[in-house]
Amino acid sequence: MEKLQAALRTAREKRGDPSAPTPKSRDATAPPAPQRAATTPAREALWEALDPFETADGSLRRSRIVTRKAGREATPFDILRTKVLLQMRQNGWTRLAITSPMPQSGKTTTACNLALGVGRQKDLKAILFDLDLRDPSIHKFFRHEPPMALRDVLAGDVRFEDQALRVGDNVAVSMTNRPEPDPTRLLLSDAAAVCLDDIQSRYRPDIMIFDMPSVLTGDDTRAFLKNVDCALIVTRANATRYGQFDTCEREVAEHTNVLGVVLNAVRHGGTPGDAGRQV
Repeated sequence: MEKLQAALRTAREKRGDPSAPTPKSRDATAPPAPQRAATTPAREALWEALDPFETADGSLRRSRIVTRKAGREATPFDILRTKVLLQMRQNGWTRLAITSPMPQSGKTTTACNLALGVGRQKDLKAILFDLDLRDPSIHKFFRHEPPMALRDVLAGDVRFEDQALRVGDNVAVSMTNRPEPDPTRLLLSDAAAVCLDDIQSRYRPDIMIFDMPSVLTGDDTRAFLKNVDCALIVTRANATRYGQFDTCEREVAEHTNVLGVVLNAVRHGGTPGDAGRQV
């Protein structure tokens, strides 16, 4: 774990080094996004029209989703939420990819907790997308089987408002109900980019969170990162190797801005930390 922590410090220093490659943004020529999306009756009507669904708190906790309510377990994710929102707002960013070097690092847990943590801020709105299309799992975390697949939305065959579901008043979740054998073709497509632009322009979320596949298991994440403003990399103590993190960080930085790194499952007082620690 000490080696990984040292690697994270080195990566942060490298990103602050003027001689390091400049991270790419989704559209360097576009004007910065507004710091806060304006609330209008039309926007509120769109959000209210999304079908609501509820998941019992006990089911969420069994999936380690702990941010529905404030508390000690939610605090690490609340700190992460605040840091993410402040940094993204400062840069005029809206779209955040969450990925990891390898599976089983806690990226989906982080994505779900971040989305519901934003949802506790009543003046903010968030949309969570499950883009780990080969192995979708957000529907398992929420114990809900969506009637239609997210791929149909991205392909333009189904409207977002007919597929997405609303948690509370201000969090929309677009899950998928079956694995896709060739998601890279869809994630690279112009249709997917147009679809996301349309969703953003109509719903004007304060943050769009994309749960992505692990970088080193295929090319799906590389194919999609051109569509986001920044990425958060989730690593796991005593599991993620330095070489894996280093390769992942360089790959992500080639396509978008690296917002930060989460070091998950750090031991505190001899007990594995469930929520992890951002570094």
